[in-house]
Amino acid sequence: MAFSTVSALSPLDGRYASRLSALRPLMSEQGYMHRRVQVEVAWFIALSDCGFVEFKPLTGGARKYLLGLVSHFSEADALAIKEIEKVTNHDVKAVEYWIKSKFEARPELLSAAEFVHFACTSEDINNTSHALQIQAARDVVVLPAIDGLITKLRDMAHQFADVSMLARTHGQTASPTTVGKEIANVAVRLAKAREQIAKVDLLGKMNGAVGNYNAHMAAWPDFDWEAFSRKVVETPAPLGLGLTFQPYSIQIEPHDYMAELFDAVARADTILIDFSRDIWGYVSLGYFKQRLKKGEIGSSTMPHKVNPIDFENAEGNLGLANALLRHLSEKLPISRWQRDLTDSTVLRNVGVAFGYAVLAYSSLSIGLGKLELNEEALADDLDASWEVLAEPIQTVMRRFGVQGAYEQLKEVTRGKTVTSEALHGLIRSLEIPETEKERLLAMTPASYIGKAAELAKRA
Repeated sequence: MAFSTVSALSPLDGRYASRLSALRPLMSEQGYMHRRVQVEVAWFIALSDCGFVEFKPLTGGARKYLLGLVSHFSEADALAIKEIEKVTNHDVKAVEYWIKSKFEARPELLSAAEFVHFACTSEDINNTSHALQIQAARDVVVLPAIDGLITKLRDMAHQFADVSMLARTHGQTASPTTVGKEIANVAVRLAKAREQIAKVDLLGKMNGAVGNYNAHMAAWPDFDWEAFSRKVVETPAPLGLGLTFQPYSIQIEPHDYMAELFDAVARADTILIDFSRDIWGYVSLGYFKQRLKKGEIGSSTMPHKVNPIDFENAEGNLGLANALLRHLSEKLPISRWQRDLTDSTVLRNVGVAFGYAVLAYSSLSIGLGKLELNEEALADDLDASWEVLAEPIQTVMRRFGVQGAYEQLKEVTRGKTVTSEALHGLIRSLEIPETEKERLLAMTPASYIGKAAELAKRA
């Protein structure tokens, strides 16, 4: 059967394929092969500059050709490597052989072919390739998507900073807030989480079979292999990898930085799950309407429905992302002795974890773009909730030493329908300064918002 999106096993490559086009070239198997070629080429070129008699510095033309193998790496190249792998049954060796095959008819490179993958273990190539993939996914796709959400949330926080809204604690009416302040809360939390994602150092090691430069020292015992390795890892591309050097490892890079990064992404996702559920609730209360799109259907049997599907999809996909991210962060730092292969197959799913997260960010962005504030519903809800003014009244009473202030308001309001008239009657009976009475009498649920508007505008 020919492959198409409708025959894809994963919805990331099926139903949602078009929304993940930016991530696929980076985190697919082709993307993995591309990074392996990049690492092998960077190591090979750097070796030529070490001053070894046996490996003279490469000419400019040879360097340009080698870097072209990286910059022009294509799907056809990836498929060619897969053909070699059918014979080798070893994916890294297949990359090595593919690179060497590109040296034919180039005597300068052909004579130095044995320096491809020189002294490297497969994990020297793999760990750095994964780090490069993750770096690209984070910096090119994940962070820009989160930045887009933060910008949208800040804009909404400022736009709705002064729009009063009834708050709810334990699902019940509580001291009013503003729509902008509630959205500002999320924007600030998400910005903090974004900082944590961005600041994780992405590490790479190139130190041989068990991390001790054994083979390297056997070849040239007087050469500073650790300094050389650091230079290759930390020098920016294209002549290096632009990662942070990992000086201590077993055969594999320990993956602690990956756990740190995946946990940071999961924290951002958890904030957005919380937000998705809240917006879902506000849509249910009628605080937000959703812009209609001609032809769309909310229910196969109830014509009136306009479902908050973008926020539901976001919540579901964020949950899937976090399930994978948390497994990755718990599993990857664990290896039996110096090496086992359980991390290898798991690491191939990093793109899946990021894919569900990015899909969710896309859904949230679409959903936020559909929202329209229903100020009438917000005002009606506030006007029906005068009991929330029990808090300021009893607080002012306590300021002026009125005994049993809390208990008096509890008696008047708890479990009862409270009217403005009842509260105003109580206020007029209080033994507090007249100016304070007038201030309380002028207060409404919509005006009792504290610093909410100021906080929203400051976000």
